Amino acid sequence: MDKNSTILREIATISPDETFLVFDRVKKNFDFPIHYHPEIEINFISKGKGNKRIVGDHVGEIDDLELVMVGAFLPHCWDNYKGKSKKIHEITVQFNQDFFDSSLMKRRIMKPINDLVKLSIRGVLFSKETTERLKDNFLGLSKKNSFEAFMEMMFILHELAIAEDKTILSSYSIEQETFVDNDSMKIVHDYVHNNFEKKISLEEVAQLVNMSIVTFNRYIKKRAGKTFVNYLNEVRVGYAARWLIEKDLTVSEIAFEAGFNNIANFNKIFKSIQKSTPSEFKAKFNGVKKVQ
Repeated sequence: MDKNSTILREIATISPDETFLVFDRVKKNFDFPIHYHPEIEINFISKGKGNKRIVGDHVGEIDDLELVMVGAFLPHCWDNYKGKSKKIHEITVQFNQDFFDSSLMKRRIMKPINDLVKLSIRGVLFSKETTERLKDNFLGLSKKNSFEAFMEMMFILHELAIAEDKTILSSYSIEQETFVDNDSMKIVHDYVHNNFEKKISLEEVAQLVNMSIVTFNRYIKKRAGKTFVNYLNEVRVGYAARWLIEKDLTVSEIAFEAGFNNIANFNKIFKSIQKSTPSEFKAKFNGVKKVQ
């Protein structure tokens, strides 16, 4: 089965010499399907209470104020649900994909912002208090000239970086992980993502990185914060969750495509990670527009 996403890839209008774009609009409803793009994005929404937020494998109902940072290549959309407002105010900031790799952003003073960018690969929801505090900053962005908007955006990014009560949305990012060159974890990562649908033993992966099973167990626990079995299961469930959204397959078919040989075991592991059964998870996305 093709592992590539069938979700729409958005072609952003930002040019190479621009730092970021601000889209400020009032709309009657959300009408853009699930999509992804290489640009990091921040979405501020006012008067959207009762509608759906979809980021990676996360689905949630939004409040009157909403502030989310979405990392590169992470599928996302906001969708109509129970919302009643016909004057939804949405402000979207899309950054040039090279901006966070620039020499300016490599300075020590920018570390909090860079740490936030790393978190964004799974989507970050900011607290109502943070959103309320920065509401006027977002509302004023489109009214400023280029330099003023840049300075304001740097202030916003810093405030978001140091804000408390952040919530990570998607349970696992299957698109983006960063590694040191020649890092053994990259070898493990690539092998697991290329072979997760097959049976993978602890011994074969340990041999792949020239470690004993005991040494590898310690290594994976330190690097990934979990056992290899749990790491493998999260990768499999990450793919399964995407396919439940994207593909017209049964739960059983997806379970076997994702490397689970036992449907009961798949249901149990999926629920432990996603906090819902595969069928419940799939039902959350009913009615959400997707591009096939």
